[in-house]
Amino acid sequence: MERKPNPLLLLMVLLLGIFIGVAGGGAAGGAAAYYITQRQIAQLNAAQPWLTSMLTPAGASEVQNPATPAATLPTPTPPTGEVVSAVAAVQQVGPAVVTVINRSNQGSGSGSGVIISNEGYIITNNHVVEDSRDIAVVFADNTRREAELIGTDPLNDIAIIRVGGALPAVAVIGDAASLQPGETVLAIGSPLGNFRNSVTAGVVSALNRSVGPMEGLIQTDAAINSGNSGGPLINLRGEVVGINTLVVRNDFDLSFGAAPVEGLGFAVPSTIFRNVADQLIANGEVRYPFLGVRYLSIDGNLAAELGLPVQNGALVQSGRSGQSAIEPGSAAERAGILDGDIIVAINGTRLDYNTSLRQLLLRHAPGDTVTITVLRDGSEQPLEVTLGQRAPNM
Repeated sequence: MERKPNPLLLLMVLLLGIFIGVAGGGAAGGAAAYYITQRQIAQLNAAQPWLTSMLTPAGASEVQNPATPAATLPTPTPPTGEVVSAVAAVQQVGPAVVTVINRSNQGSGSGSGVIISNEGYIITNNHVVEDSRDIAVVFADNTRREAELIGTDPLNDIAIIRVGGALPAVAVIGDAASLQPGETVLAIGSPLGNFRNSVTAGVVSALNRSVGPMEGLIQTDAAINSGNSGGPLINLRGEVVGINTLVVRNDFDLSFGAAPVEGLGFAVPSTIFRNVADQLIANGEVRYPFLGVRYLSIDGNLAAELGLPVQNGALVQSGRSGQSAIEPGSAAERAGILDGDIIVAINGTRLDYNTSLRQLLLRHAPGDTVTITVLRDGSEQPLEVTLGQRAPNM
């Protein structure tokens, strides 16, 4: 007797076959799709690695090609070169910088200063402590201490004050003679008296600048604002090479399209203030050597205008008519210096673009005998000069 197929069983087998076919095809298709996707990701990663971080949702488990590293954020590059030097220089000098408060009959004012000795001596500007009734300093940590005035030098705008007690730091004085135009320098001070130990950066714009009666100044574009006066100008070795003293701000007529002058700050170099500070600490005053000549500093313009044979030097000549260029009874007269002579050197050091007559004279004391070389009638002549002493009111 022949057995006939069960229709229900045949239907179930058919449905099972269809299901297996669909499932198998889906699995095969999924495997193919996964392979293709992973291959594209690897290619994109090789070309532009940042794209892989966008292809994997945050928090999802990643299935990656083992040869393809995970994308990472770049490691910050540590500061090097001048940045490191500037930070180290400020850390070295900053604790020695103080705010100077001057209480006078005209009210209170403030400036800056810097500690220069273990005995508590602080150098600042003469105009910061001028007409003072009493003086105080505020250290970088905001502690305050009374100070006494030791001495002032109006000619170079330098003053020395002193505090007692423990000191937070003492600054090192460097050699301004080694500065070069373009060299990075930093100014530290208390602009407006409130922003203590503010640091500004710039370069040495020029050397041996004259502003009014002051000579031999360092010119810098480091920002110097009201209250910065008396603060240090430092090099990247953390040495004080200048004492910030003034800023030239000349507002031009803007209707002609000219902008106000900016970046013209000036500092007294260590080649001048070191000797001044030493004398103020030792004697309470500065005893200046005195040559006794009136002169014009020679540059290219003056040389061209007067037809001079040199581009640098000091032309012995009165700036006012009817007045002699040689002080009667002075060291210059005794040594035989004449009106019209050009002083070109002292003790073999030549006057040049960066070295003025006053700078060379200030290296000596009253009573010193020096050799002054003058250019006269086309030839150089050495003259022995015993320097006198400048009167206090000159």
